[in-house]
Amino acid sequence: MAAANEAATKAKIREYLDLTLPECFIPELGEQKQGKVRSIYFAGPNVVMVTNDRVSAFDYILPNLIPFKGQVLNMISEWAFNQTTDIIPNALVSNVDASVVVQKKMKNLNVELIVRGYLWGSMAAAYEKGDRTFCGLSVPEGLIRFQKFDKPIFTPTTKAEVGHDENMTMAEVEKLLGKELATKAMDAAMKLYERGCELMKKRGLILLDTKYEFGVDEKGVLHVIDEVNTPDSSRMCTIQEWEEKFPKIEAEMKTGKYKNVSELMKAQPALKMKEFSKQYVRDALLEMGFDPTKDKAAPKLSDDQVVECAYRYINIYEQITGDTFQFPTTKMHPSKRIISNLQRAGMIKGCFVVIAAGSDSDMPHLETLKKEIAKFKVPAQIRICSAHKQPGRLESIIAEYNKSTE
Repeated sequence: MAAANEAATKAKIREYLDLTLPECFIPELGEQKQGKVRSIYFAGPNVVMVTNDRVSAFDYILPNLIPFKGQVLNMISEWAFNQTTDIIPNALVSNVDASVVVQKKMKNLNVELIVRGYLWGSMAAAYEKGDRTFCGLSVPEGLIRFQKFDKPIFTPTTKAEVGHDENMTMAEVEKLLGKELATKAMDAAMKLYERGCELMKKRGLILLDTKYEFGVDEKGVLHVIDEVNTPDSSRMCTIQEWEEKFPKIEAEMKTGKYKNVSELMKAQPALKMKEFSKQYVRDALLEMGFDPTKDKAAPKLSDDQVVECAYRYINIYEQITGDTFQFPTTKMHPSKRIISNLQRAGMIKGCFVVIAAGSDSDMPHLETLKKEIAKFKVPAQIRICSAHKQPGRLESIIAEYNKSTE
């Protein structure tokens, strides 16, 4: 039955391979900041985040779009926010569309607060190479990849706009934020991870590690922002997967045949842990010969790989929340759906006028035009750019607005 359900879900996903959401530019929402997988707008007291269907791995954005990926992350995060309000307030205001989240505007701490319960991922790779100190913490000898720590550890990093995040010690976090705020943030991250583990366990899952982002409001109150315990911010696997495979891995390592678990995985790939995270994408890229240290762009995934990736996102959503994922009843393009829902919520009009001129001396006339347009309740923006003196800039402005979803 499970295999039949998987096949049916994957067949359904294939119907939506062309109905995916790339960058979503909505000029009416105001100033835009383009993240790796989000278009972020600073609208009044709130931040409007449109989560697209792109996926990143090794700090590269893949050319493929993954059906439903953005909305699945939003739905998991909304569910997790609702389960943790007793620990820390969150910035969520509303979800006006499956792909659109409205959050209160916060001052971002600009620290990735990472909590790890298991020796996994990049930390495991560094451990196998001989590293024993991580973010100022000493990790004991004799551990192996996939092993559970005696207690979760806190390994914060910088939040890089581009490139790789860098590990931080707690002393460095305190220097950046102040000791009191740094301690509050660490304590909140540890409690959120503990709650996440409890909730996942009820669903037959293990929350292996995760990262959180925090911000403070105008009163200095700490809030959790962005996303919580999603497959993009966390690693997860089933309890059954870990309990079946880790004892076998441990037994094989005790034979002394293998230098580390990575060598064992190459010899016995059946022992590799199946994760619910972006690890599937990373592994797919590596199997295609992609070298993140040398290559300038990530290769394109096959349709089968895209479907598998989307299936894993949907599957983990259902496992975490206990809800059944609902495929759209109509084949509307996500960008049109977003515009429709933002209009319904009164956040946009759905139309926009750019009034362009070559000189500030035209401003009185431009302001008059803007006022006249406003009588029709149509928002407008004035842009000054000389076609004679700045032809390149004018071309880029026109190209930018031609990407508008409106």
